[in-house]
Amino acid sequence: MEPGNETQISEFLLLGLSKKIELQTLIFGLFLSMYLITVIGNLLLILAVSSDPHLHTPMYFFLSNLSFVDVCFTSTTIPKMLKNIRTKNKAITYEGCITQIHFFLLFATMEIFLLTVMAYDRFVAICHPLRYTIIMNPRVCGLLALMSWMMSVLNSLLQSLMVLWLSFCTDLEIPHFFCEITQVVQLACSDTFLNDIVLYFATMLLGSVSLTGILYSYSKIASSIRRISSAQGKYKAFSSCASHLSVVSLFYCTALGVYLSSGTTHSSQSSATASVMYTVVTPMLNPFIYSLRNKDIRRGTLGRLLSRVPSFNDGIVVGLS
Repeated sequence: MEPGNETQISEFLLLGLSKKIELQTLIFGLFLSMYLITVIGNLLLILAVSSDPHLHTPMYFFLSNLSFVDVCFTSTTIPKMLKNIRTKNKAITYEGCITQIHFFLLFATMEIFLLTVMAYDRFVAICHPLRYTIIMNPRVCGLLALMSWMMSVLNSLLQSLMVLWLSFCTDLEIPHFFCEITQVVQLACSDTFLNDIVLYFATMLLGSVSLTGILYSYSKIASSIRRISSAQGKYKAFSSCASHLSVVSLFYCTALGVYLSSGTTHSSQSSATASVMYTVVTPMLNPFIYSLRNKDIRRGTLGRLLSRVPSFNDGIVVGLS
């Protein structure tokens, strides 16, 4: 391959979700709203976990990490998209595109690892409740988080650096709202065989390992729940996993579907639309799924925060409880 710097590429063009001018204002307002909800919701969740000593447990430690990753994940793509729509300029610099690829892969991979670790946490909590505090001690939680970050950084560095060695011709239009790595690789004039191999190998490896871990955890959880005698105990055990399982299903089905089908389909528009689900919708829903349905947060930190507002104290706190 020829080094990408020899091609004198200065910028790419992000075509976005739609070419229709009349839809740009609607898309701008919709994505700005979703981005603000995502950032505010996840930051409030981090604040709630960090300020309440009762929430300093492994589950909420990983949940706050997930919220941080979700904020960074959406901030990698949405602000640039909104700027392009606002300025009516679809360009993104070559360096900016490579940087976006790197951080997008970093936080997407980290999301996968965190969802897997959280499934393991639920497995230990339900299947080995008496040993939960011993197995999931602070040192183990820290190591799991550190290993997840290290693997994510290595994966994103490898794939983004390999894109630097590709040569590009005159067709620099990316049919997406961000620099999605498969779309960028398809624009290259040089041989992309090695890039494709590494991309699909990493996708299959991360997807298969994490899904295997999650499915194994939930198979054991299901067996443990069936052995619980009381209906209330079964409901309590299942409810602690339902939120995580719904997010896993939404994230994995859309993300793996986009990447695995990218090599066999030519519908870039449907691929970009499907990407919205795991890049925007899932991070936006996570605070609602994980916190608003959790009575520990509702009755704890959020309740105390709301009680500081005199005019709404009586009505809102009663409603939350």
